[in-house]
Amino acid sequence: MFRSPSPSHVSPSHAPPARAAKPSGGSRRTAAAAALAVAASLAVPAAPAAAAPATAPPHPRPPVKQPVATGYGGAVSTVDPDASRTALEVLRRGGNAMDAAVAAGATLGVTEPFVAAIGGGGYMVYYDAKTRRVHALDGREFAPKRMRQDAFIDPATGRPLPFDQAVTSGLGVGVPGTLAQWDLALRRFGTRDLGTLLRPAIKVADRGFVVDQEFHDQTATNEARFRDIVPTRRLFLPGGKVPAVGSVFRNPDLADTYRELARRGTGWFYKGGLGREIARTVAEPPVDPEATRDVRPGLMERGDLAAYRAVPRKPTHVPYRGTDVYGMPPSSSGGSTVGEALTILGNFRLDARDPVTALHYYLEASKLAYADRGRYVGDADKVDVPLDELLSSGFARERACLIKPDRAAAAPVAPGSPDGSYAPCVPPGTQTRALAFEGPQTTHLNVADKWGNVVAYTLSIEQFGGSGITVPGRGFLLNNELTDFSFQPPAPGQAPDPNLPGPRKRPRSSMSPTLVLKDGRPKLAVGTPGGSTIITTVLQILLNRIDLGMDLPTALNAPRATQRNTPQVFAEQPFIDRYGRDLAARGHRLEPFPGPPAGVIGAATGLEFLRPGLVQAVAEPSRRGGGSALVVRPAG
Repeated sequence: MFRSPSPSHVSPSHAPPARAAKPSGGSRRTAAAAALAVAASLAVPAAPAAAAPATAPPHPRPPVKQPVATGYGGAVSTVDPDASRTALEVLRRGGNAMDAAVAAGATLGVTEPFVAAIGGGGYMVYYDAKTRRVHALDGREFAPKRMRQDAFIDPATGRPLPFDQAVTSGLGVGVPGTLAQWDLALRRFGTRDLGTLLRPAIKVADRGFVVDQEFHDQTATNEARFRDIVPTRRLFLPGGKVPAVGSVFRNPDLADTYRELARRGTGWFYKGGLGREIARTVAEPPVDPEATRDVRPGLMERGDLAAYRAVPRKPTHVPYRGTDVYGMPPSSSGGSTVGEALTILGNFRLDARDPVTALHYYLEASKLAYADRGRYVGDADKVDVPLDELLSSGFARERACLIKPDRAAAAPVAPGSPDGSYAPCVPPGTQTRALAFEGPQTTHLNVADKWGNVVAYTLSIEQFGGSGITVPGRGFLLNNELTDFSFQPPAPGQAPDPNLPGPRKRPRSSMSPTLVLKDGRPKLAVGTPGGSTIITTVLQILLNRIDLGMDLPTALNAPRATQRNTPQVFAEQPFIDRYGRDLAARGHRLEPFPGPPAGVIGAATGLEFLRPGLVQAVAEPSRRGGGSALVVRPAG
């Protein structure tokens, strides 16, 4: 099939004037014609994909979004209207929640290429209504076989590589897990084949979407490094320019890649020709010969792709205030850290009439749980993670006794000892490992179907734009997830680091897709992007909903603060305005969240099951441009 040397096409839109600028990040776009296009794509059984249309499809229109929808027959909340509409049409056509989640993820790969792509990975937590069991599916990238603990040490200096050099490199690219995860998810829980579920995304890639201020800003943020990598420049800087707000961005190369995946299956990616192209791109990044940027080659080989497997895992589980909270186990630290913090909070009575005290305990529990995360959590396939003890009530009581009701502990605090032998109290320590950097550029979606199945799915390529490296002619960026590893081994005499690089090892993540059950039935599904702030955002939403009595839209929209065992509590300005003086009186040092994007923590989505069959879908009303909540049959 002929492939254009310039994968992206940007053309003027006949849409109304663009919206005002918003903080950078997240997803926002759709087309009024999307529902018709998606319906057409799903109306026939799976068959070999047709060739690309000979003429350009009609211009899409600007997005129509709503942050809250309540109704029956299934529900979806994502950061992007195209993705939400795709999922909704899958549900309307008889697909289940897993089918819809995969189709939405594929569409996000088109409309959110800087945060979601088949060049990345993610985590799913799934409630199976038939068996009433919760499952976890690990699609996290792993390191190449040749990666060692000192992989990010510059041999010329003996010091860790500068972070920006590690990000924009083949060295930071992990073996992508998204397609293997989709394959595993559909084989175990789906009712549609991947080829059918890729069709809506193919249509969006061919038709294009309207560039809004946020897509423009994300591209502009990456402009310098995108210019230095030839296929990335051709894709995202067509004509040498950042796409203008109001123009239409198309990605025919990604449409062709999806068509080939529909025809050949995921084996083409992991064991076939596309895998060879990926390995070659990582080993020899396609940098402009005139660029001065040092884009280091990676260690990935074809055998690494062939060896990759997505892994079913036992989800984390903790009881909390009469509910059961399920999350993602290691290699994610989301389930363990959210679970430990909740178990610590379970030792205190929290009162909606006294939100300052509740928030004080939330910040202190987060501080302790993050100390333990840094010391003990890594890829459980490669290191010994004391998960059961971290989530135990005995360990939580021992940690909770360190919390003073009227005074914040000086951070960083030391990790505890989850050894099974717990005293009523232990003295606070002073040594801990520094907080590792994690890119906040991720996305989360939730889907429920009419049978009661529920998916919470977080996916990522790490930074906005991942590694910055596009596979030539294929229309997607590769991740930089291996920069989630610790760059430098601990000094002699220090405690071991569970998150050092290693062969076929998954870097620790904070992604926290979370399901809350009540009496064995789904009550909440929630998740967010935000790097290491993911954990605190999910935790605060649960606190707001369960302890402070907010409804889910209010709980999700409430101002946020994040305490990750750092001297400061970073917070959104409305949080500081509302609670800063009272929390400062207890010793908390609040500062505005530096981002990116500055002043905005997360971009959450959620579902709440109000009664049998009635679901409320919730997305952000404004953070990162807002999200899209839809239901199959609106109530009323």
